[in-house]
Amino acid sequence: MKSIFLRAGATTLLAASLVACSNTSSNTASNTVNNAADGTSNQQVSQQIEMTKAASQKSDLAYDIVKSLTVEVGPRIPGSQGDKRAVAWAEAKFNELGFDKVYKQPVRVRNWERGFADARITAPFPQSLVITALGGSIATPESGIQAEVVMFDSLDSLKQASAEQVKGKVVFLNTRMQRDRAGKFYGRVVPNRVAGAVEAAKLGAKAVVIRSVGTDNSRFAHTGVMRYSDDVEKIPAGAISTADADVLEAMFEGEEAVVLDINMQAKDAGWQTSYNVIGEFTGTEKPEEVVLISAHLDSWDEGTGALDDGAGVGIVTAAAKIIKDTIGQPKRTIRVILYAAEEIGLVGAYQYVRTNKDDLKNIIMAAESDFGAGPIYQIDTRFDPAVRDKAVELYSALAAMGVELGNNTTNGGPDVSMLPNYGVPVIALKQDGTYYFDYHHTPNDTLDKIDLDDIRQNQTVWAMVTTYMANTDFDPRPAPEK
Repeated sequence: MKSIFLRAGATTLLAASLVACSNTSSNTASNTVNNAADGTSNQQVSQQIEMTKAASQKSDLAYDIVKSLTVEVGPRIPGSQGDKRAVAWAEAKFNELGFDKVYKQPVRVRNWERGFADARITAPFPQSLVITALGGSIATPESGIQAEVVMFDSLDSLKQASAEQVKGKVVFLNTRMQRDRAGKFYGRVVPNRVAGAVEAAKLGAKAVVIRSVGTDNSRFAHTGVMRYSDDVEKIPAGAISTADADVLEAMFEGEEAVVLDINMQAKDAGWQTSYNVIGEFTGTEKPEEVVLISAHLDSWDEGTGALDDGAGVGIVTAAAKIIKDTIGQPKRTIRVILYAAEEIGLVGAYQYVRTNKDDLKNIIMAAESDFGAGPIYQIDTRFDPAVRDKAVELYSALAAMGVELGNNTTNGGPDVSMLPNYGVPVIALKQDGTYYFDYHHTPNDTLDKIDLDDIRQNQTVWAMVTTYMANTDFDPRPAPEK
């Protein structure tokens, strides 16, 4: 069954869940037991969810945590001094909030430093451009690169070009990203950033410059990770702001050659050790069974990482703390993971799987908050289809919050996306990302972009979901295969 429960409305849902309780008085005791809970009645779990909801709606804890992270630590690119401060901050914050168990697991990361970046159009009409190096890019020569520009509207168009068109030039990948609540166009445009340098280098380009992967029309450039191939020459890669991309595009309307002067002095700073930082509230009845909620601790270095992913750090940490303070110790263990090095390729997440492979079978459900702080409007799952629709009390409570039941095919958030391969169920609490990519990976990703009401709604929904998963015996294992 798909979203039929939510279309029927919250009142119908709750009524349906209680129908079995009205058959006979002799069956009342047994029939009030939730299908997914051993000894927790429908009424009890609904009361717990409502208690958690009420407490969260009065709390600014998630916002306070993000504020603490962005003010006391700031940007935290993997392996940097900021990253090291973030790890220490996270340990201290978990301890301050009274988590039963606080620990960290090492993750080896490659540290990269952005350095100076400058770009200028020198012909046909001289102008300065706002540019930033893409994460992992090599530097230009100290004197920079001066070359004619060739423009392509997509990575596919570049792949179809000839070496004669590209050799010795700067490739400009000029693909616009469309605004969308779910951010679905990001995946269509981000290959420019990730693979542009390799494809341009195959044809002999000197450098690649992309229109920022973003939905704003500003002079903030969007950074993000890029990749090289061992068998292709490395060339510098940068992103220019969307407003400057419009200017550069307009230069091609004439017949004169467009020439760029680019200077970027990024560098590889070598291997460093970072950490996945973990806090737990230990279960009282089934401590070996784990409800895993997560975010990533690292951020790019241009802004303060408030939306990406300070918001997620605040949301999941606050949700766990509010549950403990409101209804006491959970029956199952609630594990909050703040992953290392998500921005450079889910490095901490993959290391977590390697380190904890024998424990993955004990994870009842995993989820990550990593899409800013826009309101949650839908819950997607990857649950065993045989039990997926039995979490009636949860879906009813979420419907009352305006959160619809969506599909059963999600991969969860980035850092939990590999877990279904091991049978671990995941969920995705879908946030409104209409404006998320205005700020994503820019200097404009700062605390003032977080709306207090919105992040409180996120905190509340996460607390409600986690309450249900941690305090009933609902078990959606195994996740369906991809």
